Amino acid sequence: MATTPVDRTGTADGEGARRRGRSVVRSAHGTSAVESFVIVAVATILITRGYLELMDYPQVGNGTLHIAHALWGGAGMMAALVTGWLFLGFGARVVAVVLGGVGFGLFLDEVGKFVTRDNDYFYGPAAEIMYVTVVLVLVATRLLRDSAEPTPRECLANAAAIAADGVAGGLPAHRREKGLELLDRARQAGADPDVVAGLEVLLRRSAPASASAAGLRGHLRRRLPRWVRSPRWVPVLAWLMVISAILGVVGGAVALATGGVDVATDDLEVTVERMTVSGGILWITACLTVALGLPAVIALHRTDALWPLRWLRVAASIYALLGALVDFAQIGFAALSNLAIGLITLAAISHRLAVRTAEGSARTRSDAVRL
Repeated sequence: MATTPVDRTGTADGEGARRRGRSVVRSAHGTSAVESFVIVAVATILITRGYLELMDYPQVGNGTLHIAHALWGGAGMMAALVTGWLFLGFGARVVAVVLGGVGFGLFLDEVGKFVTRDNDYFYGPAAEIMYVTVVLVLVATRLLRDSAEPTPRECLANAAAIAADGVAGGLPAHRREKGLELLDRARQAGADPDVVAGLEVLLRRSAPASASAAGLRGHLRRRLPRWVRSPRWVPVLAWLMVISAILGVVGGAVALATGGVDVATDDLEVTVERMTVSGGILWITACLTVALGLPAVIALHRTDALWPLRWLRVAASIYALLGALVDFAQIGFAALSNLAIGLITLAAISHRLAVRTAEGSARTRSDAVRL
């Protein structure tokens, strides 16, 4: 009896087939989608808090009703789910991520009302609850992504998903290339050549499409100041971020060890307040930034690998976005300076990482495929 491609992929051995059938297939775009979702959510929280403080906390409603923005958050999350259910294609997923991120941010911003009897929007530990929630989402996503190398089955499934997007609405060049890199990775790992060949035909014959998201990213990168795009500034900004985080680690360690210090002389006055819960979270943020950023910035001039830039980007995200949640709750708009430093560093590192990735060979990019 002739063996078909389906036979070769689905009946290699009974136990192996059953094991593969139960496994979870990770999405090649899942990590970036979750990170974008979290960034949109955090930005929504910061914008909402800033707007409410500037406008003296207006209310939508009358003397009896108060329409909390958590309701709009729920509507945004519902719209994201419905969009994902009703429509196919990459564009629909982008819309769902943005709507879901805005909705989750509006919902999470009012967490203080949900955990207090008197519906206290200004409940102090609300920032900590937001912080822990965001960290758990990001850490769980990273653990799932880095738990194992992509399998041939996952590479084929994701290439097929990209090909399906091409059938639905065409493919921009960078997504076609991503699909071909996944196929190349699957081919190297011994995937069924007939399946690989069929998916390659679909990817290559998909109609071209404009790269709106990639074009927007490229436009934003080109709008960055020239000094931010210069590779010379990446280590400078990275060291500034790491040194700032080291100072935070030292200050937190002193506060933990002494319970607060107040030293005053004729020439010097040093005050280190007792560590609070918010201070503890900022200290953990500083520790994470140092743990990721210090080895990466040291290795930046010693290796041509991309991992130092990737680690620095994660460190800058932690420093800029996660720390901003607690900073903003503690010191209000004074936190914008720290946020600006972190965002500039993040923009410079992300730009450099994109340039370095684009400069790599097709084989290097194929070997570096991650889910």
